[in-house]
Amino acid sequence: MTSLAILLVLCSGMAHAVWNLFTKKSLDKAVFLWCIHIVAAVLFLPYFIYELIHVQLTWQLLLFIALSMGFQGAYFVLLSKAYSHGDMSQVYPIMRGTGALLVPVMSTLLYHESLSIIGWIGLGPIIVGLFAISGLTGRQASQNKALTPVAVGLALSVGLCITGYTLTDKLIVAQMSPLALIEISNIGYVLMGTRYVLKSGQIRQEWSRNWRTIVLGSVLSPGSYLLFLFALQLAPLAAIAPIREVGTVFGTLLGILLLKEQQGLRRIAMASVITFGIISIALWG
Repeated sequence: MTSLAILLVLCSGMAHAVWNLFTKKSLDKAVFLWCIHIVAAVLFLPYFIYELIHVQLTWQLLLFIALSMGFQGAYFVLLSKAYSHGDMSQVYPIMRGTGALLVPVMSTLLYHESLSIIGWIGLGPIIVGLFAISGLTGRQASQNKALTPVAVGLALSVGLCITGYTLTDKLIVAQMSPLALIEISNIGYVLMGTRYVLKSGQIRQEWSRNWRTIVLGSVLSPGSYLLFLFALQLAPLAAIAPIREVGTVFGTLLGILLLKEQQGLRRIAMASVITFGIISIALWG
């Protein structure tokens, strides 16, 4: 695995955590997410049309594109609901932990990729740390009223969507550019979210209150995944997917420091465990 791939994935994780922070602080999560993706969708649309004209559109590629749009659209709808029912430092690790567990396993089964023995061992601390940070297990789970069954279910559903679109996008990026794949993501969410957003009547209020973070989010959200897709062209999916969970470390710190969420010392300790696993995979995985 190249140093450039690792650097791209680390930057991807940081950008992902920041735009999730913006989402958590927004007035209406679904409206905020729609705003940042409609901006990106408009900007990327001309290039996407150009590439569709020049790429060979087989029925298999069209099926993969439809699947990716579906997973991405469901991801953003469920993400907004998850942040409405739980703290960022709770639901974010569950989302990412589900994907971190399933993506390497499924990529091994579907694409015959693999990690080294140390890599698989390093995956363990990442999974344990992710779910421990959330407070999903142990005594903290019963003490923390914010982590409701609804929040857990939504976060797990988001993790399944992450797994679905990540595995699908590996197939698409072999035939289309990462920029075109980002537009597929944008279109997926716009299609899924437009009805609710227009019905809510909150676009003007959200834009007036959070236009700065909307503009930044329109760069960071597609940009974070774009960096991951570039890394995917340089290294196996099974190796780089767990490293991207460094975003959970950043997200946990942002939730504690900026959103003043509770159980800070415990969550920081678990973030250190995740970091250890990430370093193991990056160096020896």
